[in-house]
Amino acid sequence: MTKTKLLLATLAGALALTGCASTGNGGGADGLYAQPIGGAPVTANPTPYSEALVCLARYARENNLQSPRIAVGRLSDYTGRASLEGGAAVTQGASLMAISAFAKAGIRLVERFDTSVSELELRYANNSLIRDTNGQQRQIHAASLPGSDFHLVGGITELNYNIRSNGVDVLAGDRVDSDPTGLFNRRSWVMNIGLDLRLNETRTMETVDVISYQKQIIGREISAGIFAFWDDAVIDISGGGRSLEPVQLAVRSVIERAVLEISAQLYGVDPASACTYSDPIGGGSHTNITGGVNASTAYGSRETSNVQARQTVDRGHDRRDAHVRTYLRGRYD
Repeated sequence: MTKTKLLLATLAGALALTGCASTGNGGGADGLYAQPIGGAPVTANPTPYSEALVCLARYARENNLQSPRIAVGRLSDYTGRASLEGGAAVTQGASLMAISAFAKAGIRLVERFDTSVSELELRYANNSLIRDTNGQQRQIHAASLPGSDFHLVGGITELNYNIRSNGVDVLAGDRVDSDPTGLFNRRSWVMNIGLDLRLNETRTMETVDVISYQKQIIGREISAGIFAFWDDAVIDISGGGRSLEPVQLAVRSVIERAVLEISAQLYGVDPASACTYSDPIGGGSHTNITGGVNASTAYGSRETSNVQARQTVDRGHDRRDAHVRTYLRGRYD
């Protein structure tokens, strides 16, 4: 094949692709220029700790255990990091993740994060503008709102992009220019996120628990290619892929890990006896390496001890605790 023929074939292919991508001057009969691609179903969004939270809720229901009322405040992003594409690098919805985690554990929740609708309705009712389904004016009664016993605040405090990275580059070929030359690249890197949470007693504003965790995140990149002369033509073929563990899923994981500990203390139970898998938090009088105060029975003995009822951070994770069975996004056991 001559260079002219190769050039003409390339131009023809480019023009064909351009015609396929054209949207035309008007939509079809259904009003659409194109049908969107993809059709993956909606799936659950668990972390390695979701199963332990659900198990704790089931145990509480079976034993008629009532938790105190919890309000989730602002869990803000204190990293100050922005992504290359613009905007915050980590999720701004950590509070929503914490609310979902408490719900998985069966904890009683009261809304304090977004009260705009309730406050507007209260103002309308106070001005005699709201009526109920029976047609009567809505009445405002004193002490009609349940209060919270504890509230959770804190934030995402760390985002370290490159804790460690490594890679290899291989270029191989013959000294003769016309012989094929191969190229192989491999890269990997590790980053992490950190979270600091505190649980306060609402009436006294006393901090009854403090939890600090981090999670590392891994990314990989691999590529390979070949370069060669073929008669009068030049062939350059390459391919590869890149994968990064979801950063926002890592945030959800550390939040659920912290909520798992807090929820067990709110119920005042030993998780080792609550579920069939190994204790996801630890028990006994062991020093809590993450910080915090005594929480042996629903934060009951904090006046006399600063020893937390936690033993190890290596429990409750599906790969470290062999009795926990769950699945991650895209991976099924």
